[in-house]
Parts: sequence; structure tokens; C-alpha cells
Amino acid sequence: MHFGISHHKPFAMKCFYGFILLASLAAAQSAAAQISVDEVGSDDHDVSFRNDVKAAAVEARFFNRARYRAERAAIRKERNYLEFGGGLQGTLTSYNDSWIETSGGDNAIAMIATLNLRHVFTKGLFSIETKFGANIGYNRMKVETANADGTTSSDGVWFKNQDEFALSTAPSFKMSKNWSYGSIIKFRSQFANGYVSRTQQEPSNRKSTFMSPGYLDVSLGVTYTCPDKKWPFVVNLSPLALSAVFVESALVRSNVWDDKPGWQVYGLSSPDRTSKYEGGSSVQVDFDRTFGRKGVFRYRTTFFSFFGWITDIGMKNKVSDYRTYKAAYDCWNADPDKRPQDKPVLAIHPTVRWENTLEIKATKYISTTLNFQLYYNRAQNLGVQTQTLLSVGLSYTFKNK
Repeated sequence: MHFGISHHKPFAMKCFYGFILLASLAAAQSAAAQISVDEVGSDDHDVSFRNDVKAAAVEARFFNRARYRAERAAIRKERNYLEFGGGLQGTLTSYNDSWIETSGGDNAIAMIATLNLRHVFTKGLFSIETKFGANIGYNRMKVETANADGTTSSDGVWFKNQDEFALSTAPSFKMSKNWSYGSIIKFRSQFANGYVSRTQQEPSNRKSTFMSPGYLDVSLGVTYTCPDKKWPFVVNLSPLALSAVFVESALVRSNVWDDKPGWQVYGLSSPDRTSKYEGGSSVQVDFDRTFGRKGVFRYRTTFFSFFGWITDIGMKNKVSDYRTYKAAYDCWNADPDKRPQDKPVLAIHPTVRWENTLEIKATKYISTTLNFQLYYNRAQNLGVQTQTLLSVGLSYTFKNK
């Protein structure tokens, strides 16, 4: 008889797998029974979305600092014109004693320094032009002076022959291609003390110094610019203008030369007054042009005239005719009890100032300059004042474009 379990093994395994399946179903049913979902109620609300981020176009290229600086420099150069020039002229004459004893002569030194600056800023319809010019010159010559014991001595004396600086600014707005409206403000004075002559350089002989006199001109009007480059005229017409004179030094006001005290020479109403103001109209004409392919010749001129008709209308003790004025003035001056406020006044006449400069360049650094100036101010002198100066020396001009 043969016994074995191989015939019962498949059945037993089937029963075992069935049991496992039933146990798993029962466990799943038990776990599902432990899960519960509660119903939650919620209110309805309107929801709006807002985007606070601003859109900006961003180029793919990166920021180049060198390119930015170059662009800013190009804009500055386009808006700004700068011209700077200076010069130094001088002469020296020297003789030894033997030459002077035989042929005569005099040792002398003359030096003149000049400085000019012009700047123009333009942005849209607005522009402002600023000018500064200065010149100062001295010469040294021997002067024979008499001593108290009757002898004479020869001494070298320095004496100025040129001394002036001028500053002007002119803001304007364009109305059309050739016309603009704006203002011109100019001030001029001198640097050093000025005296009556080479042999009279004591404080009692002083006739000018810084701000004594000083001149201020303010004008408001329209300006015409000629479009033709061959004739670069600039004409300013100012219906309203102001002219002022300042004499701040009490010593200059009290000193006497040409038989008149300083306060009368400069047209002040009394020795206690330090300034004089006049209202009226003015006209100014400017011309500046270079000739030749390399600018070998350059001619500059400025003509300025002021007429104080507004002040003339309300002036007291006014006398129009000069002979009548001279007789009235002599009568007033002879009065021992004369008062400055009673002094007769000559009617205001137009003042004229005409400056001319012709420059001839031999090389970049050597030039010949001819200056001619005409000045008329009847309050100071009945005649026309002129000055001519020819100089050769070093000069240099810089322009940014």
C-alpha cells in the first residue's frame, strides 16, 4: 500500500490562498468603515486679481559705461562752445652808460598781458553767452626828478598803460530763426591803482582803483543775428536799459585832477555819493569773423551806445546848452556857500564805446595785434577819447569745436 501527500497539496494551497483573500477583504472593509467625510459649507465671494508689476522693455544688450560717457560727452560738446585765448607781448630796450653818454637813449621795459574767454550754452530755444576779457600792461622808464637841494636824480618808475577787465552775460530765447529776446548784463572795472602821471604816484595823485570807477550796464530787448556767415553781425536793441557808475574809494572821490574833484570827473552828484544810476535805452552791435583758410586774420568789434532819456526827463538843475551850463557852473563854483545839490547839471548825452581788435597770426603762437578804442562820455570829458595799441608777441587760442 503506497501513502503520499502529493495528491492533496494543490487543494491545500488553494484553500490557503482563499483564506488570505478573505482576510484581506475583511481588513479593508474594517478600515473603510473608520473613514468619515464631514460636509463643510462656505460662502461665495467675488475674487478679483491685480497685477502691480509694471512692464518694461529690456534690451538684450548689457550697459556699457564707456559708451554712456562718450554719448554724454558728445551732448555736452554739442550744447557748449568754449573759446579761450591769451597773449603776452613785451619790449625791452637796454643801453650801457657809454652808449647813453655818446648817443643818448633810455632803458625801458613794456609788458602787456591779455586774456579772453567766451562760452555759449545752448539747449533748445534757450542760450546763454558769457564773455570775459582782461588786459593789463606796465612799462618802466627812467624819470628825472628834482631834489630839494637843486640836484636831479634818475630813477626807474613803473607805470601802467593798460588796465581793464570786463565780464558780460547774455541769456536769450529764440523767437524765430534770426530773432531772439533776452538781456545783456555787462560789468567792467580795473585791477590796480592808476595815477595822474609817472612822476605823480602818491596817494593824493590816485585817480582810479578797483571799483573806482566801475561800470554796470543792463539792457532788455531783442537781438537780430545775421544768417550770412560772411557778415556775422549781432544787433541788440534795448528799449529799456540801465547804466550805473560806482566810485567806492573815498580817496579817488576827493582827489583833484584836471581842476575837478574825482566825484565830478565821474559824474556823481556829490562827494558823499558812491554811485550814479541812469535809465534809458541802448544799442549794441557785435562782429567777429576770421579770414583765410587757416584763420590768419581775425577782426572783432563791439559798438555800444546808451542814452539816459528816462533820467533826463526828471533831472533837476538841468541845462542843455553847454555855454549856459559853463556860466551857471562857474557862478555856482564861486559861491563860498555852494551846496552840491544846487550844482547845475548838463543834460545827459549819449555815451559811445567802440572797441576794435585786429589780430594777424604769423604762427600758431606768435601774432600781431592792433587795438583801437573810442570812448565818448560828456559827463567826464567834452572831447572824444581814443586809444591805439600795436603789439607783437606770444598768443594762443583754444576752441572746443
